[in-house]
Amino acid sequence: MTDSLTTPLRPRIGLLGTGPWAAGTQAPALAAHPEADFAGVWGRRPEAAAALAAAHGSTAYDDVDDLFATCDAIAIALPPDVQAPLAVRAAAAGCHLLLDKPLATTVAGAHEVVEATRKAGVSSVVFCTLRFATGTTEWIAEQAAVDGWFTAHARWLGTLFSPGADSVYARSPWRGEKGALWDVGPHALSVLLPVLGDVTSVNAAPGPGDTVHLVLRHTSQASSTVTLSLSAPAGAAGATVELRGTAGVAELPAWGDGVESFCAAIDALLHAVRTGEPRPCDAAFGLRLTEVLADAETQLARH
Repeated sequence: MTDSLTTPLRPRIGLLGTGPWAAGTQAPALAAHPEADFAGVWGRRPEAAAALAAAHGSTAYDDVDDLFATCDAIAIALPPDVQAPLAVRAAAAGCHLLLDKPLATTVAGAHEVVEATRKAGVSSVVFCTLRFATGTTEWIAEQAAVDGWFTAHARWLGTLFSPGADSVYARSPWRGEKGALWDVGPHALSVLLPVLGDVTSVNAAPGPGDTVHLVLRHTSQASSTVTLSLSAPAGAAGATVELRGTAGVAELPAWGDGVESFCAAIDALLHAVRTGEPRPCDAAFGLRLTEVLADAETQLARH
């Protein structure tokens, strides 16, 4: 890693991962970004890394440490508990981090990433889509500036594991093991926490399939409820966040596509590096999401 991110030169960003999310979102965004160079790809399947790199005019690397050595920053599109140790290695090599959600599925794993960024002095951004998407980014900031929120409900119902569903993401082993709580839970929390404040208490209960219900209390004294599922019937699917308080009712607007949102996350990382200012949605925020989700998971295990 060099000091190119602190100079007018274009930063070099590498990508770890070759799956559907990497191929459909992160690689296209890195290749299209006007202020960065897509420096290379590493994957656990070398043939997939070679194909993805070739599709975007980049270079495939067989050795992940060689990729770290040539990059200023690393984007990661890997399962969370594969992501965390590789993020620690990338930070130790001096690379800034553009991480996926969830940061890890253990508090210890997430804490190691945060400590590695602190020790190395590198910047980080966790790609919680709604914090970077056109429409929702502005809406979250606007609602966070409003006083008097009384309660909120977040609902994120997907059909990934529903009968008859056909999605490449359904073949993801970590999603099959961890379910909606860890896959879409970060999305809901990434909206609720900046608006209502940090979570002070969590109560969790299971529903049908992988459905999870959460009741949260926040530092603002507001409460929120969250319903998460990847096994909902097709007719019940949908995602929304609704806030209610003295200002009335506010509902999360529709958001832009993943590539555009990921480009905004790249912008956020570059801004953090150039200014030295940490971003609100950084590794420390990713750690906090992991703590809340791990608390809920522990409660669910008792049912």
